[in-house]
Amino acid sequence: LRALQSDGAAVVHRDERAEGFVLLSPQFKQRWRFVTAHMGNLHAVLDLAKVADTLLFVLDPLDGWDSTGDYYLSCLFAQGLPSYALAVLGVPDLPQKKQADAKKKLGKAIEKRFPDAKLFPLNTEQESLLLLRHLAAQKQRHLAFRDRRAYLLAHNAEFVPSRDSDLVGNLKVSGYVRGWTLNVNSLVHIVGHGDFQMSQVDAPPDPFTLNPRVAKGQQKKGQDMEIQVSICPHSQQSASVLMQPRKQQPLQSEVIPDPMEGEQTWPTEEELKDAEGSLKKRRKVLKVPKGTSNYQAAWIVDDGEDGSEEEEEDDNMEDEDLMEEASQVVESSEEEELAEEECETMTIAESARDDLYDEKVDEDEEQMLEKYRQERLDQMFPDEVDTPRNLPARVRFQKYRGLKSFRTSPWDPKENLPRDYARIFQFQDFSRTRKHVFRQLEKEETEGAMVGWYVTLHICSVPISVMESFRQGMPMVLFSLLPHEQKMSVLNFVVRRHLGNSDTVKAKEELIFHCGFRRFRASPLYSQHSSADKHKLEHFLRPDAALVATVYAPIAFPPASVLLFKQRSNGMHDLIATGSLLSVDPDRIIIKRLVLSGHPFKIFSKTAVVRYMFFNREDVLWFKPVELRTKWGRRGHITEPLGTHGHMKCHFDGQLKSQDTVLLNLYKRVFPKWTYDPHVPEPVPWARNEQQLFMQELEME
Repeated sequence: LRALQSDGAAVVHRDERAEGFVLLSPQFKQRWRFVTAHMGNLHAVLDLAKVADTLLFVLDPLDGWDSTGDYYLSCLFAQGLPSYALAVLGVPDLPQKKQADAKKKLGKAIEKRFPDAKLFPLNTEQESLLLLRHLAAQKQRHLAFRDRRAYLLAHNAEFVPSRDSDLVGNLKVSGYVRGWTLNVNSLVHIVGHGDFQMSQVDAPPDPFTLNPRVAKGQQKKGQDMEIQVSICPHSQQSASVLMQPRKQQPLQSEVIPDPMEGEQTWPTEEELKDAEGSLKKRRKVLKVPKGTSNYQAAWIVDDGEDGSEEEEEDDNMEDEDLMEEASQVVESSEEEELAEEECETMTIAESARDDLYDEKVDEDEEQMLEKYRQERLDQMFPDEVDTPRNLPARVRFQKYRGLKSFRTSPWDPKENLPRDYARIFQFQDFSRTRKHVFRQLEKEETEGAMVGWYVTLHICSVPISVMESFRQGMPMVLFSLLPHEQKMSVLNFVVRRHLGNSDTVKAKEELIFHCGFRRFRASPLYSQHSSADKHKLEHFLRPDAALVATVYAPIAFPPASVLLFKQRSNGMHDLIATGSLLSVDPDRIIIKRLVLSGHPFKIFSKTAVVRYMFFNREDVLWFKPVELRTKWGRRGHITEPLGTHGHMKCHFDGQLKSQDTVLLNLYKRVFPKWTYDPHVPEPVPWARNEQQLFMQELEME
């Protein structure tokens, strides 16, 4: 900078608030704004990277970067890294013997993260000029979530309180328009604060004009700014564009539900005739017990072929079973807690503590250990629960149903929807809507502030907390919203666990989402990532597979990256998983599977007596239509109950092994909780969590 200023080839304007400066260089035909991103503030680093053209990493001469720097790099790569440059300071200041080792160490560190990058030393003025020349000629990398959106990094801001309250008012934000033409009738999103409307857009004189003799020119509306010149500063007039009420996008994010519209639509006569005709084609005659409904009868397997073999064993099995029941002692079992209807938990016996734990073990570590145990149990016995003894199974599991085939059995996506679905928006064809919105933006000649103009946005009804954050040194980043992006819907993200984190993460546990330019808090559901029409719920965020996280959130158009953070008790944000936006689809069916298990008590050639799955005769009759399976691959069905203690005679497609386990699958559709919160607390400076290393080595007791 001193070399450029001494030659009169550059002008430097200091920016004390942002701890940076603006560099005007007619020699390179460039205008740069350098802003310092403090490594102690994760949100500031990510927000600046959202709008930056180039990130300049200044490395330590000995280590390159520490664990905190590596963590921040992981976050930046997952969010989307713009163009970057690497520089190092202070290598000549090291002892002569350590300089060669330091260069080798830096080379290895850079090769791991930036395999094709060049390291620029910043020890002399000539080396600094080489870096500036590289920044001027560098090709800009493409970030998908910035496509077709105008964005702006605030240079100045002024808050004007409203007449009614000092806590809410109009915010005047000044800065350079980037990315796309800014339309005053569109909504803007202030990162970390929410969506707002604009009342007008002013184009004041540019305070950092590069060439005052050049007036504003026509610019392609989707071009990133490399050199853009705004209105001539010698002209004291400034242009203004006012919003048009008829064209302005509304702020409505939710549908106001009408309770009278919650009725189930009655089918038409044509639909009833078609359904009756399809049933007649598939109708067959079966012998069923008295009181069996049509739905239960549909699952009864025709067992006429193997009746002769069963009849030979019936008398012996029934007599032996009744004698065995008379001598049985009923074992006590713990009650299953029913904290929520949507979630079943398995009660496990408390085991002895590990030797590493003492009497003053921290409460957070105990909770972490308990979740770790539950995750291990879910891996060993997936979806298995104990049948309650004090409550009939037909009552406890009344919301579940059996399926002939999880893959092919139909499930109506509009059946038994929750009340929250009346508040969201849904598209008939989301992909078609996305293409239409993008096509309209390409075709229409949008009137507004062009890319590179210095503008002042008048934003309505902004809380004073936005201005207070800006005064404290936080960057203020604004993005224009595309049509529908302020509306709530169901978003599905494909995510994979971050390798640097091994914490146990349960479904419906609150996480922090960074999706494109938004960040919010929500409690996601996890399901398998497949091409089927039904997707099985996962109780934990698994480390070995890509899963789909489902939440209620504002609509976003893919492609968009997503980062999932978990807030520690001390306020730090740990990166849990990374991925991308899959779809906006409320019709995605997430199915919770529940597995009841039983033990083969007496085994014959193709029949067996099974116990411990149910504990009364009525439950056996209720679940009789549901198909059985075993862990060793056998399939069968319940033939009849034996006695009054829940024993049942079952028929299988082959002889069972004594060590086999009989299973019965039940299914229920689940929905995410409405826990969306756009306000995310600021994280404290990050530090490595030493408990993660301990939990990796901990074994199941």
